[in-house]
This record gives sequence, C-alpha cells and structure tokens, in this order.
Amino acid sequence: MSSTPLRLGSVAPNFDADTTAGPINFHEFIGDKWVVLFSHPEDYTPVCTTELGAFAKLEPEFSKRGVKLIGLSANTVESHGGWIKDIAEVTGGNVTFPIIGDKERKVALLYDMIDHQDATNVDSKGIAFTIRSVFFIDPSKKIRTILSYPASTGRNASEVLRIIDSLQTGDKYRITTPINWVPGDDVIVAPPVSNEEAKKLFPDFRIVKPYLRFTPLPKDKIGA
Repeated sequence: MSSTPLRLGSVAPNFDADTTAGPINFHEFIGDKWVVLFSHPEDYTPVCTTELGAFAKLEPEFSKRGVKLIGLSANTVESHGGWIKDIAEVTGGNVTFPIIGDKERKVALLYDMIDHQDATNVDSKGIAFTIRSVFFIDPSKKIRTILSYPASTGRNASEVLRIIDSLQTGDKYRITTPINWVPGDDVIVAPPVSNEEAKKLFPDFRIVKPYLRFTPLPKDKIGA
C-alpha cells in the first residue's frame, strides 16, 4: 500500500503491471506526457462498459492535448480482452489504450482506490472492489487532480477532458477557471498576477472586485 496519503502535488507512485498493451513500468509509461489513470470495479459490469466506451470515443481529443489514457479493472488482462469486444459492440467505442490487470488489487491498494463505503461491492471471495477513481498526472509525474466516485455512479468523460483543459491552460497562462467554465469562456486572472502585469498579459482584462478579475481567452489558446 502507499505509505503516505496521496494528495494533490504528490508524485504518482510507480509500479510495474501487466496491461492489455503488454507489461509497463508506470513512470516510463508517463514519459513526458499528461496521464489520466482511471479505475473500474470489475469487468463485464454495466456502468464500466458505458464508461470505457465513452473514453474510447474521446481518446483522440485527449491525444490532441498530449494526454495518455490508462484504465484499471480488478480482473485479469485475459478477461479485459474479451470485455473490450463487448464494449465495442455495445457502445461503438474501440478501446486502444491499455487497461491494467489488477486482480490482486495491488495498484488499487497503492492508490487507495478500495471501496470502504459499500460492503456489497466485493468479489466472490469477499475482497472489496475498486471504486471509480480518476488521477490526473502531469509530465513531472505529480498528481494534479483526484476524483472519486462510488461504484454505482458513472463518470462524466467530458468533465475529465474539461479538467485537463483547465489544468493545462492554467499552467500556460497564469489563470484560473471559474465555475462551469468551458473553453471559450472568460477566465480569471490568477491572484499572484498584479494589475500592472495583467495589463501586459491580458490587455482586455476587467476588474469586478479587487480579488476577482476576468479576461477573455480564445479557444485557440486553450491547452498545453
């Protein structure tokens, strides 16, 4: 298990694992890219099937942003292979990104993905399944965002993409993103940026309150 709690800014723990794309070392897999690691309770389950299909369809959008996807499910790589065929049949999404085989929950325990809330979310041996965790990891291998959903609730793949856009854009332009922001909406000038700097960086910025300053940011400037 991870010796310290995983928090925003923690280095993503490294591991070796078998995947549907062959064996990997996770840090080598990350390389110089952003990575979204997301977990699933079990193969051949209804919510997971819809999720993987959605991520597969959005993978080209993640690739445009320099982001690699990698899934995890508490089953074997061999089981994953058959499940991927079902996912394509049901959703039309062709999963080409790797899915980690984690039957023994080694990676799930390392990343604290285990379900402690729902006592019924267990396998035939009574071992707790993984919850629906999402880890956003940057090229320096630091965890930038963590999302956790119960097994009963499917994720929003578009929200995962939106968070990537927010993180990458914030890193590049010294801005933050307001509630319900989507690319093309106004952004917030980051608090450490003085008004004098803001005039140079964002000529069209406006002051709503001394602590709240908005500026337009065209869609073509969004991302890494």
